[in-house]
Amino acid sequence: MKHGASAYLRLRGFLAATLLGTLMAATAQPAPTALASDGTIVIARDVDFNSLDPSRSWCDSCQIYLTAAYEQLIRVGKDNQTLEPRLATSWDVLADGLTYTFKLDPAARFSDGSAVEAKDVKFSLLRLKNLKEGPSFFASGIKRIDTPDAGTVIVTLSEPDPEFLGKMSAPFSAIMNSDIVIANGGNAGVEAASQDTAETWLLANSAGSGAFVLETYRPDDELRLARNENYWRDKPAPSMVVIREVQDSVAQAQLLQSGGADIAMQIDTDTAEAVKSDDIVTEFVSSYNFIYVALAPGAEANKVPLTPKVREAIAAAIDYEGVLQFTTGGRADLIAAAVPNGFPGTEGLPMPKQDLDKARALLSEAGLADGFEIEAAYPQVNVYGVDLGTMMQKVQQDLSKVGVKLTLQPVTFPVWSERIGSSGIPVTAVFFAPDYYGSGQYAGYFSMVPGARWYDRAGGDKVEGLVNQRALQLLKDVRTASPEDAPKIYKELAMEMIKDKIILPLVNPQLVLAHAKGIEGVRYAICCNLPLEELSKK
Repeated sequence: MKHGASAYLRLRGFLAATLLGTLMAATAQPAPTALASDGTIVIARDVDFNSLDPSRSWCDSCQIYLTAAYEQLIRVGKDNQTLEPRLATSWDVLADGLTYTFKLDPAARFSDGSAVEAKDVKFSLLRLKNLKEGPSFFASGIKRIDTPDAGTVIVTLSEPDPEFLGKMSAPFSAIMNSDIVIANGGNAGVEAASQDTAETWLLANSAGSGAFVLETYRPDDELRLARNENYWRDKPAPSMVVIREVQDSVAQAQLLQSGGADIAMQIDTDTAEAVKSDDIVTEFVSSYNFIYVALAPGAEANKVPLTPKVREAIAAAIDYEGVLQFTTGGRADLIAAAVPNGFPGTEGLPMPKQDLDKARALLSEAGLADGFEIEAAYPQVNVYGVDLGTMMQKVQQDLSKVGVKLTLQPVTFPVWSERIGSSGIPVTAVFFAPDYYGSGQYAGYFSMVPGARWYDRAGGDKVEGLVNQRALQLLKDVRTASPEDAPKIYKELAMEMIKDKIILPLVNPQLVLAHAKGIEGVRYAICCNLPLEELSKK
């Protein structure tokens, strides 16, 4: 298998270099006119926007936008771990772990020049909670919000949550100009899910206090951000940032080399190594991002029951080391559970490994010695330099060795989102980027417990036995755990997720930071992938 993987990688690298050279030759001009003007920074990215409404957005690209046009009470610093003031200058927590008091910065201003006040924080967080959309779990534990004066916000939780501050630093906990959003259909009441109509307006306008404001958004084309001239902090260097929709890794590299883009966010390793130019900077950096396969026992399209033994067999059939080689040329790490390497509770977790004999034995015990067919639908995207189609082709090859025929169906993100939320998808592949430094976001998102996003997507209410009772208890225990004990509980939760075999993490990739020489401030940020306000051009 190693020999086959090496041959595949050599061919893939040759094709990347050849295609890149062909594209460059086809578009070469004696004196190319750069599309990225001096005051504008252009970013090439395969975007995945589902919404530009902060309380409805749920995607990696959304993180970039929401931290550019909006701000949160607090934000993760440059070390990707420490919380720092943003709209709030300070915060206090009572000993019971239920009451948080935030003091707002009196200098904070929205893009229309009006002051950021306590009423805006209350509206934004309650709207986030009551819309009951993808990111609503960040605010789901809020019981009450009091605003004794314009500069003070007191949040009371229903029960202790040691990661509440981390959740408030997430891009999706954006604070909006409540007056403007309400005037355009916004609703933060308990009826918000059925009565709020502000999303349409927020697709064409921003209502935040961030360094940029939304100028235009054209789906499948570009998102254009203009500098916020009323920004209350130091104004960003670029007068404009444009995020252009460019799906293919090679096309992103070609655009970067031609001067049509300043930054390419999803160049894969082969293409990065094929780029030969003194005007292009490429750097490989570690990240907390990961890509995973997920199984849904409750999906309507299942032809055989995805019992624990069948799920374990599928997991045992995958060549995890080979997946790393096929997708990144080895510039990635194995990942044990649906929690990023380096997060609390991940030290010493058992890494997955292929065991074909075990997979065949498990299938035989399940009465499926001759194998079976199963459908795999996934977004047709390149993310973190990994093409999901390439990864799933490798998984398809691996499963075929134990008689499991995987039918691949690459689809658009809107199609994927609709199916995963309705009839379910037997096998899928998707990705996750952290919103803050804390393992609770993963334990509460991927655990097989009622209310968790992947419990619902896996069809937990449609099949018996999917609820993990031990995970339920651990999630309760961690709420009142000391900082010293919490990592131990998170490690137990990670082990339960490993046992469930619903989420099969495959790749923790290094990121390729690729940009034109002279572009400064390009870094990997846990808060937002790429902090636009830090960018500048010499």
